[in-house]
Amino acid sequence: MSGERIRGAFAGLAVGDAAGWPAARHRAALHAPWSRRLHRELDAFAEEHRVTTLPVPFALNQPVAPLAVGPSDDAEWLAWTALTIGTPRADAFRALAGRAEIRARISVATALDNLTKGVEPPASGHDNPHHFDDSAAVRAVAYGVLGRDPTQDAQVTNAGDGLLGALAMAAAVSEAVASGSAASAVEAALAVLPRDTAIGHNARVALDAARAAGDPFGAVPALDAALLDHVYSYGVGAAHTVPVALALTAASGGDLRAAVPAAACLSTLADSAPALTGALTGACGGLAAIPPGWVAASRTLAGCCLPELAGTDLIELTGPFTGESTGESTEGIA
Repeated sequence: MSGERIRGAFAGLAVGDAAGWPAARHRAALHAPWSRRLHRELDAFAEEHRVTTLPVPFALNQPVAPLAVGPSDDAEWLAWTALTIGTPRADAFRALAGRAEIRARISVATALDNLTKGVEPPASGHDNPHHFDDSAAVRAVAYGVLGRDPTQDAQVTNAGDGLLGALAMAAAVSEAVASGSAASAVEAALAVLPRDTAIGHNARVALDAARAAGDPFGAVPALDAALLDHVYSYGVGAAHTVPVALALTAASGGDLRAAVPAAACLSTLADSAPALTGALTGACGGLAAIPPGWVAASRTLAGCCLPELAGTDLIELTGPFTGESTGESTEGIA
């Protein structure tokens, strides 16, 4: 059953990634730059003329496949982590430095610049304007399914709440894979989140708000009111997205079908909260608990952030992790 839950963690992250509205924006990077420029012009036209009809990503005379429902940045960075997990982390990231075609979070882009300048971890993650974001929390899913410590990976790009978010996700995923229990997974995460940190405080506030609401969809307004001040311009802070994922996992009892749609309703956090929620609930319920249509739409990567991953089957990547498709045990992962 642990192999089924490992596959569920990977597939669940991809499903949540695909469910968030930013996925289409990320995948639109596969289209010609003029289409995104025109999108910006249409957006400016709507603002200038007080038009409430807002543009969405579009293809016009280009292939429409990139804009179909599917995963984007979170799933690709999880896949990259799974493929490079046996490589010393600074070396794995250093191999990406200087590649203009790569798309990544600000924390990752800054860390790559730091490594190029000779700034090694943990300074590469600490001396970083987005040390607090959740890029390492996404990658930590790969460590969680193996029951491993994500610290060395996380310190390349993050520090503070960003590092704690990775530790919490790895602990929660590890417990979910082992037991299938949402409650135990959440407790495992709380055990590594000190109360006197922003992420630790927010996690407990979010859990209280979700419990009071009674169900994941009902918790959306309460989570918005409790956690989000809508002041900052980016919604990828680990101190917000990880607590939301934990709260919705607890409120749903580990049911991805209930938790991920609720996470996607928190539009400010839709770039990664649905993906993190999907990873946790997917690990609780296993691959079979995820709607087959969503699995089919989300398992193949588009290569919108890491072009070499285009066409990669994310679930097939779990083979060496489960030991079921290759005959290897997880101890064989270097």
